[in-house]
Amino acid sequence: MSLPMSARRLACLALPLTVAATVLPACTPLVIGGAAVTGAMVATDRRSSGAQLDDQGIELRAASNVRETVGSRVRVNITSYNRKALITGEAATERDKQLVEEAVRKTTNVAGVFNEVGIANSPGLREQANDSLITGRVKAAMIDAKDVPASAIKVVTERGTVYLMGLVTQKEADRATEVARTTQGVQKVVRVFEVLSDQEIARLQAATASTSSPTPAGSSQ
Repeated sequence: MSLPMSARRLACLALPLTVAATVLPACTPLVIGGAAVTGAMVATDRRSSGAQLDDQGIELRAASNVRETVGSRVRVNITSYNRKALITGEAATERDKQLVEEAVRKTTNVAGVFNEVGIANSPGLREQANDSLITGRVKAAMIDAKDVPASAIKVVTERGTVYLMGLVTQKEADRATEVARTTQGVQKVVRVFEVLSDQEIARLQAATASTSSPTPAGSSQ
């Protein structure tokens, strides 16, 4: 029996739950249209290819730095977008929270850090699964909303709080926030956007399109 389109979209967008690692780099792939991609689809990602590669490296190296610094005393997620690192999760003490931030800040290519680590016990499996479901719902709602650049926005959920990252205009930021805020299960929305002008977004899209366009057959370099 086939599922309705909305159900299939939500199933594709729901992030898998990872419980084995103490420090979790937030680069879990989504499967969309038969291809594995990260939180933003590469074809319409507004970041440069260099920034995308840097973000992948930042998440891995920052997670390693955190493990070396605090070991298994914390459970944090590190999400990098355009070289800005968002840290979410839990630590037992304020000191450990600051140590995590310092470990991420010293990571190569990190241009900024947003430390949203809470001083609390780690959530249970049900709560983690609910966060994954909320992320999927928000992404699906953004795709359904034709005026939101869903593929240019990364969504992170922690304890019902949704964090939004991306290169967007003020109008896009406001609309994406509205969509996320009215999604079932969302308790709070935190914007970690880089807000740019329409002209700056147009230049980014033109640059991305030119670098991703295939070279015509028979042309010389």
